[in-house]
Amino acid sequence: LWKGREMEVKKLGISWQFLIVLVLILQILSALDFDPYRVLGVSRTASQADIKKAYKKLAREWHPDKNKDPGAEDKFIQISKAYEILSNEEKRSNYDHYGDAGENQGYQKQQQQREYRFRHFHENFYFDESFFHFPFNSERRDSIDEKYLLHFSHYVNEVVPDSFKKPYLIKITSDWCFSCIHIEPVWKEVVQELEGLGVGIGVVHAGYERRLAHHLGAHSTPTILGIINGKISFFHNAVVRENLRQFVESLLPGNLVEKVTNKNYVRFLSGWQQENKPHVLLFDQMPVVPLLYKLTAFAYKDYLSFGYVCVGLRGAEEMTRQYSVNAYMPTLLIFKEHSDKPADALQARAMKKQAIDDFITQNKYLLAARLTSQKLFHELCPVKRSHRQRKYCVVLLTAEAIKSSKPFEAFLSFALANTQDTVRFVHVYSNRQPDFASTLLPDGDGLQGKAAVSILERRNTAGRVVYKTLEDPWTGSESDKFLLLGYLDQLRKDPALLSSEAVLPDLTDELAPIFLLRWLYSASDYISDCWDSVFHNNWREMMPLLSLVFSALFILFGTVIVQAFSDSNDERESNPPDKEEAHEKAGKTEPSFTKDSSSKIPKKGFVEVTELTDVTYTSNLVRLRPGHMNVVLILSNSTKTSLLQKFALEVYTFTGSSCLHFSFLSLDKHREWLEYLLEFAQDAAPIPNQYDKHFMERDYTGYVLALNGHKKYFCLFKPQKTVEEEEALGSCGGLDSSLHLGESRGKSSCGLGSRPIKGKLSRLSLWMERLLEGSLQRFYIPSWPELD
Repeated sequence: LWKGREMEVKKLGISWQFLIVLVLILQILSALDFDPYRVLGVSRTASQADIKKAYKKLAREWHPDKNKDPGAEDKFIQISKAYEILSNEEKRSNYDHYGDAGENQGYQKQQQQREYRFRHFHENFYFDESFFHFPFNSERRDSIDEKYLLHFSHYVNEVVPDSFKKPYLIKITSDWCFSCIHIEPVWKEVVQELEGLGVGIGVVHAGYERRLAHHLGAHSTPTILGIINGKISFFHNAVVRENLRQFVESLLPGNLVEKVTNKNYVRFLSGWQQENKPHVLLFDQMPVVPLLYKLTAFAYKDYLSFGYVCVGLRGAEEMTRQYSVNAYMPTLLIFKEHSDKPADALQARAMKKQAIDDFITQNKYLLAARLTSQKLFHELCPVKRSHRQRKYCVVLLTAEAIKSSKPFEAFLSFALANTQDTVRFVHVYSNRQPDFASTLLPDGDGLQGKAAVSILERRNTAGRVVYKTLEDPWTGSESDKFLLLGYLDQLRKDPALLSSEAVLPDLTDELAPIFLLRWLYSASDYISDCWDSVFHNNWREMMPLLSLVFSALFILFGTVIVQAFSDSNDERESNPPDKEEAHEKAGKTEPSFTKDSSSKIPKKGFVEVTELTDVTYTSNLVRLRPGHMNVVLILSNSTKTSLLQKFALEVYTFTGSSCLHFSFLSLDKHREWLEYLLEFAQDAAPIPNQYDKHFMERDYTGYVLALNGHKKYFCLFKPQKTVEEEEALGSCGGLDSSLHLGESRGKSSCGLGSRPIKGKLSRLSLWMERLLEGSLQRFYIPSWPELD
């Protein structure tokens, strides 16, 4: 009997083990059978817009509140899970590579497991290792460029601002790219060289950073481009080391470094008076300016002026002899206020970037620099951070006419002899910065029109300072120097010596170019870019652009000629309608306007508003001429009459512009098209798996969209709730408190009248003015969807 029971227990244990194994197998099979692409019905190359559109369509169909099918809930869960995987680029990539979204383990762990399985398989069968080093291994390729990978936020927040100090060389790559493998050795060699010279390097993987690749304008791989001052330039030549070096050098401005000889070195070094900058001279035997020196000049162009002396050519003997320069070794000299003697020197057989940067940083400013802007004031006279970081500024207030006289020379010699690192010497033109000077000078006639010295310490960035101005004018005498030296020594022991307090006004930027010059500079840059695009690009690549330009010019002139003939015929054959006929035509829309409502008189006495349907969709939007926009009103059958009347009243004063077209769209017919468009006007946030109960009842009546068909963007007007609407809502006690007026269908049980409906467009005219000014936010879309 005992043995029989023991056998039954063993059989029961075996059956339970069999059931557990069967359940695990079924779970594994169901997990393997789950394909998010098949669930959503999209291809593996589908874009995020297509995935979102498919998800919304299936979510409406299988939502448990709308679909009473017993399996609707499970189907909706599968749809939500599929969208959660495919809407996340990292999960989608993991699924494409490993068949799993990787929710319970990181990408790096999956990669290690994959490599372990690969090695285990390799060791068991003794395959040749070289057989598996296939060049399309994306993990192996990415390891080379891993530290240079760029993301969109990193590019916008760091690369673009940093491109105003150094150029960037960026490569666009992708998986399964033959050409990418071909250029990889050259790219690696060039990166190693240019990065050491100070060029920024970036790599964008088009498969994972589609948004950034599209933003950069890279439509194929591999693509190499350069970025400087926030502007993008494409590389079109053969990918060899010398071509890439020349491409980076061509990105830099041409006037960074001036060629200096015996004829112009005096003029160059004396430019510190006008430019308010130290001047740097590089002596070298190379006939061309080294790229490292050009990159250094670009990085510090706001602080120093750079010149180059080729000691191997005639015309440099006088300078090399005067400044005792070794002609066989590269030498850097920095000149400040005295052009006859360099302030500092650097000499080395091989100039390194770090050594040059340290040398330049220590000599960024003149000994007694002039305060020409608020930015320079912040840098030379920083705000006190703590008692150990006190920085004092000794300011010479002098007139521009006597700058080279004895008071300034004496002040400069005093600054040169100063050994305290806590004191900075600056000077200000009293006639150019009158508010700043008058704040530091005491009331009275004792110092008016004369040179004066003030010692100040900044307390905050708002302009608050403590200071002490010397009572007597600064003449540069020995007694003045002795008195100033005594104050500085006393200040080290007693900071309370600065007993006066004031708020300094911001300095005006003396060296900023006037508006006309800035406009000329921008125009010249634009013309040079166009010139380079036409003459330095491949003509075969330029043919489509030239064809487009000539076609546009032909269409434009043809349209102008036809319009001129049609306008002249209309003026001869037709008489202008009287006021009664005009009001009769506009009777459907009731445009009652005053003379002062617009400064531009409309050409017609009525507003032409056409319905946007599948018949008029292509001509009124997709193929809309450049510069034209279609202003579309969203309405429903129940609100059509009242909204059209108010719409015509609000936009009537803008009908004088021939570039504006007016249409309306039926919400009952084309809701899906509108909701697809509005997705691009929302903040980037994941769509929740569960919708609220009013998901299918959102009301978009009263929305107005300004659609630019050529540039593929739109501006959005959302109606605001009026006081009448809030009162109407308050009187509807049966409505759910969570259902706002802007989210209802517009057919509430309390029956809102026509006046609240018209009130939705009460601010449309102000929005139209901002539209014409170009100050509205624009929402770009990849392409116009079909209007089914």
